[in-house]
Amino acid sequence: DRRGDNARHASERLEEAVGLAQALDLDVRAQEIVRLRSVTPATLIGRGKLEEISALILAADAEAVVIDDQLTPVQQRNLERFWDIKVIDRTGLILEIFGRRARTREGRLQVELARLEYERSRLVRTWTHLER
Repeated sequence: DRRGDNARHASERLEEAVGLAQALDLDVRAQEIVRLRSVTPATLIGRGKLEEISALILAADAEAVVIDDQLTPVQQRNLERFWDIKVIDRTGLILEIFGRRARTREGRLQVELARLEYERSRLVRTWTHLER
């Protein structure tokens, strides 16, 4: 049954994401599998689910939300504004883990380069109000 395979895959991904968050000593207070019928370009998820997650954030007194997907810079910014909380996507989570575990100078430099490339994509258009 494809539906069962998808549910199992989603459950395994959630378990892995929780493990990644815990590897960074994050206290996982709530977790949820969100099935997307379609992607909302501005926020990845629709307004109703945004509101549901807002309630979870308040109930859990969360300090951050981890999204086990790659967010566009716009999606990440919009989610952070909507929830007024730090939002970390899968790439950011993995880069942070690599950064903490890199032992050699070369390893730390490679992680820093990857992190800067990742952050650069999030800074593009941040300062457009300064353009002529």
